[in-house]
Amino acid sequence: QVRLVESGGGLVQAGGSLRLSCVASGRVVSIYRMGWYRQAPGQQRELVAVISIGGTTNYADSVKGRFTISRDNAKNTVNLQMNSLKSEDTAVYYCNGFIMTTVGSSDYWGQGTQVTVSS
Repeated sequence: QVRLVESGGGLVQAGGSLRLSCVASGRVVSIYRMGWYRQAPGQQRELVAVISIGGTTNYADSVKGRFTISRDNAKNTVNLQMNSLKSEDTAVYYCNGFIMTTVGSSDYWGQGTQVTVSS
C-alpha cells in the first residue's frame, strides 16, 4: 500500500557528515508529517527530527544545530543532513511518515538504515 525506503547510511568518522533520504511510494495522497527516528543497540527508539507538511520542524536536543531535516512534497521525500557527527549518533535510523492514502491515514515506517560513527 505505502512503502518508505531510506538511503544514505554508512560509516563515517566523528566530525564528518552524512545525508539520509527517504522516499514514500504507493497509494500516497498526502503526507502530513515526516520524520526520522533512531535506535541504538539496547536503547529505545527515539525521535531525531520531524517536519510538518507546512515545513515546521522539531529536533531532539541532542542534534539541534548539527542536523537539518527537509522535505520535498512534490517528490514525497524527506532528507536528514547530519553534520558534526558524534559516536553517540551511531544507530539505525528509521524514516516515518503519517500518510493519507486512498483508503485512510496511518503511520508508516521504513526498514531502517545503519549509521555508524567511528571515534
